[in-house]
Amino acid sequence: MPGPQTIFVAVIGVGGVGKAFLGQLDSLRTRLEKQNPPIDLRLILARRSNKQVFSENWKALDIPSLLQALDNSKQPLLQFGEVIDYLATAPGKVILVDNTSDLTLASAYPVVLRKGISIVTPNKKAFSDTYELWSDIFAAAANGTGSPKHGYVFHESSVGAGLPVISTLKELVETGDEVTKIEGVFSGTMSFLFNSFMPVGGGGGKFSAEVTKAKELGYTEPDPRDDLNGLDVARKLTILARLAGLKVQSPTSFPVESLIPKELESCSSGDEFLQKLPEFDGQMEDLKSSAAKEGKVVRFVGSIDVPSQSAKVGLEKFDASHPIAALKGSDNIISFYTKRYASNPLIIQGAGAGGEVTAMGVTGDLLKVVRLLH
Repeated sequence: MPGPQTIFVAVIGVGGVGKAFLGQLDSLRTRLEKQNPPIDLRLILARRSNKQVFSENWKALDIPSLLQALDNSKQPLLQFGEVIDYLATAPGKVILVDNTSDLTLASAYPVVLRKGISIVTPNKKAFSDTYELWSDIFAAAANGTGSPKHGYVFHESSVGAGLPVISTLKELVETGDEVTKIEGVFSGTMSFLFNSFMPVGGGGGKFSAEVTKAKELGYTEPDPRDDLNGLDVARKLTILARLAGLKVQSPTSFPVESLIPKELESCSSGDEFLQKLPEFDGQMEDLKSSAAKEGKVVRFVGSIDVPSQSAKVGLEKFDASHPIAALKGSDNIISFYTKRYASNPLIIQGAGAGGEVTAMGVTGDLLKVVRLLH
């Protein structure tokens, strides 16, 4: 009786999402060992910015003690090209899990895929940078137009964390539906911020105070300007627009409204920015009161209009009864208007940020690849 099939896994990035993913990987490994036929899902490499551990004899690394092993590792930090060469010599199929937002790593995806190594990742930059990189990735992938001998690539968590946004859109397109419009709140940070700044029913604090609160609660990037400039939403919109068939060149090739006052763009740090932001609260208060007079609320949204081949990111007013206005906490909401879902859009809503839910999307993608390789 043949032994279990071995599939090797390498993980790059063990921060918030990476740590959550390792826990889920350990549970998945145990389950796959018990299924019939069994699969031996074997972690052989883990890497963060300054440390690396890898198995020199292809035996499994112990996941529960991995972070400790990384801290104590004396193994050399190989160049990324050397890591890929190492993985390419594994005695079986390999899945690379990229839990970073590193563009250099993303740019190497076509090379990785052509070596037969599959990739699962929440890395938005890989799929929202140049259209050329997007095309190169899918020209190399076995689930794109690449050779069946190449690796597979999945990136569900690059939009909406663990929500099934990308898989839903792909299914709509692949079953022949025509997407006409995509609209939603794509940022957990911006969702939380505007739900606090202008809740349905009135109230809410000053804009600068809500930004500070969002940062203290860990909803924003370490420098809140990385959320407020709108680029995070623009990257997600770029990915969805491309899946819907639009040849969007980059996240800066369509209108993106930044909420950073011009005068504060040159602040030397996020702390200095937060210190000076209250001086500009008047502008946002005016916006809030003008929306309230119309019986509406302000939200930060992204939208794609497929017939006109256009996309935009920015502030918009919504009636209090609109699903986008009624969001709670840091939830995301994405509405697909299509030929089939014309008057009532297909709506996906739920937690759009957080280590565990983002890692769930990555683990789900890993399972897709395992099934394809099995």
